[in-house]
Amino acid sequence: MIILTIRTDKPEAEVGLFDDETQLHYETWQAHRELGMTIHQKIAEVLDRAGKKLEDVQGVVGFQGPGSFTGLRIGLTVANTLAYARSIPIVAAGGPDWQKAGIQKIMKGESDTTALPEYGAEANITKPKK
Repeated sequence: MIILTIRTDKPEAEVGLFDDETQLHYETWQAHRELGMTIHQKIAEVLDRAGKKLEDVQGVVGFQGPGSFTGLRIGLTVANTLAYARSIPIVAAGGPDWQKAGIQKIMKGESDTTALPEYGAEANITKPKK
């Protein structure tokens, strides 16, 4: 089963492609404030380097947090959108073994309807200026 993993909770983002639990390709980059502009390109690169296409992806695992509000929001939005558009399972996972846990859940046939973030604290939203 080909599974895409996405982690975007910090300035260094990660995208991986696995065949069951075997890593096919993995990309880490300094996304910081350019995550929204680079994540799709990195997903395409990971797929290309593994000799796969988006149509080959059969599940998505997103890192749920805790972490950056904006980073988690972008990463999980991309993950949820891919899963919804392709009608494939999605799992949100956390902790040090998030990839393994998420991949195992998908391989067991489990799926979250929507992968939701855990920020670890209330969002710190700046009040608009007049």
